[in-house]
Amino acid sequence: MSYQVLARKWRPRTFHELVGQEHVQRALVNALDQGRLHHAYLFTGTRGVGKTTLARILAKCLNCTTAGQGDEGVTSTPCGTCPSCQAIDQGRFVDLIEVDAASRTKVEDTRELLDNVQYAPTQGRYKVYLIDEVHMLSTSSFNALLKTLEEPPPHVKFLLATTDPQKLPPTVLSRCLQFTLKHMPPERIVGHLSQVLEAESVPFEESALWLLGKAAEGSMRDAMSLTDQAIAFGQGEVRHGDVAAMLGTLDHRHVLALLEALAEVDAARVLAEVEALAEQGPDFAGVLDDLTGVLHRLAIAQMVPDALDNGHGDRDSLLALASRFTAEDIQLYYQIGTQGRGDMAHAPDLRTALEMTLLRMLAFRPQGVPRPAKTPLPMRGDAGTPPGDGSQGQGTRSAPAAGGVPATPPPAPETPVAQAEPPAAEAVTPPEAAPAAPAREPGPSQPVPDAAPPPPRAEPSPPPEPAPRVQAPAAPRPPAEAAPESTPAADAPVAEAPGEAILDHDAWLARFDDLGLSGLTRNLAAHCVVEADDGRDLTLRLDPSQAAMQAEVHVERIREALAAAGFDRRLTLADGPLPEGIETPRQRADRLAAERHARAVEALRADPQVQKLQQAFGARLVESTVKPADAPARH
Repeated sequence: MSYQVLARKWRPRTFHELVGQEHVQRALVNALDQGRLHHAYLFTGTRGVGKTTLARILAKCLNCTTAGQGDEGVTSTPCGTCPSCQAIDQGRFVDLIEVDAASRTKVEDTRELLDNVQYAPTQGRYKVYLIDEVHMLSTSSFNALLKTLEEPPPHVKFLLATTDPQKLPPTVLSRCLQFTLKHMPPERIVGHLSQVLEAESVPFEESALWLLGKAAEGSMRDAMSLTDQAIAFGQGEVRHGDVAAMLGTLDHRHVLALLEALAEVDAARVLAEVEALAEQGPDFAGVLDDLTGVLHRLAIAQMVPDALDNGHGDRDSLLALASRFTAEDIQLYYQIGTQGRGDMAHAPDLRTALEMTLLRMLAFRPQGVPRPAKTPLPMRGDAGTPPGDGSQGQGTRSAPAAGGVPATPPPAPETPVAQAEPPAAEAVTPPEAAPAAPAREPGPSQPVPDAAPPPPRAEPSPPPEPAPRVQAPAAPRPPAEAAPESTPAADAPVAEAPGEAILDHDAWLARFDDLGLSGLTRNLAAHCVVEADDGRDLTLRLDPSQAAMQAEVHVERIREALAAAGFDRRLTLADGPLPEGIETPRQRADRLAAERHARAVEALRADPQVQKLQQAFGARLVESTVKPADAPARH
């Protein structure tokens, strides 16, 4: 016996064997059991989802001779063994007329078809007309079909199937009972393929079935055909590597490796992964498309984990990977990826465009540009060491290799600063400093005008700064006493804050705007209240509505901002309901803004000029547009 392909061998023969179209199955089974039969059915959907299969099952239900128990002898469970059922399965049932509308589009073909409608069925209970790809009929053919389609003889049923219902005239659609068949999700395809391969005793890897399910694009027939091809390609087995090579698609694991490199902010690993991809000769535009697609799924995994699909069988991996990104990073990476996809048409080559897009993702992270490798740092030190004269920069280029240059610059700026104070005061008081500057430049006539501008420039700006500085060291006789007097005065307030001050909620509200937080980090901190502070550990209670936005990077930014303000603590963000009667910084800001707005509105209402406008012209004050003049600037 010749080999029968899987798509035909495993075609469903009853409604209960149908996979993935429960909504259509339920409607047809109930209609058959209750005897509520329509004269015309229209099945729509993409290729390979079961339109023709449904029509043939329905034809068997209408003509089964042994299992029928209804008033008209129809049933929702055909036996499959009676002559009618076997003839329909084998394609030789006389009263099932299958027509390919793509090859019979002329009006003469339709009229010839309808000439036999009036005759009673020969073998079965109903004469069933199955017209496949009905949208290919011409306008004249549709017009010839309309009257018969609307009022057919009682022994005739029309079953129409199409992949493009938009091309059908509304007059035809209104005369049919329409059922739209859904795409097959990859999960359903993988499950069905597993059952088929187990029944066929074919070894397989589940990851290979996910590749087939994704490549089928919602068509079960395409999935079965690809499985046939994979079995032949793998010499009787379905393996991941063989299926990936057969399909010529990108291995999904490479995309996840790129995302892991992005999560680690490792630019070197990103480029290494792209180089490994280049050895396989992939479509780099397709790589970027897959990458942005996974970023979309990561955003869903962060916001609504239960809604994450398992299209590649990687749901658990994506849930773990999503916790390594912040929400703002994923949104930024997705936007950069979509823009980079459009820029590929103007790039020198697609690999360059992909690498630049990935590096742009790292460069524009809100956390800042990642540090480059350590090898180029000495070269940057060579270029960055000369703060002033170019001659000094050239002289120090040989020194960085020895590592001694970084130690020399610090004392250099310290000594001039300490020595610059007395000369600044001396340069203001005696006029001797004026001739000293022009003496360096030659020229007999220009020293006098050049010497005049410097004193006015030095007199207005230095006096306020050097004046107190000159008074402090003016008594250099007791240096031991001067040093302790100046240090406590400057360091006392700073030393008290980090060492002894406790951050209570009032201090948190008072100092919140001075922390310098911005973006999502500021928004997260603005929904927190101080729960406990013992000088070492600080606990902030976070509003439960913002729990989804919590990330380690935001906690670290808040801790660094508090440390800069004098509260160096180990920071913990706890979830849970906020205490009653305590405002968060956001609630306090909203309340103050509402109070300012209310005062501004009352002031406008009491303004005599506004009252005159209201009386003279019937003007109305739009309160939502009022902006208080004393509104503070937002950070």
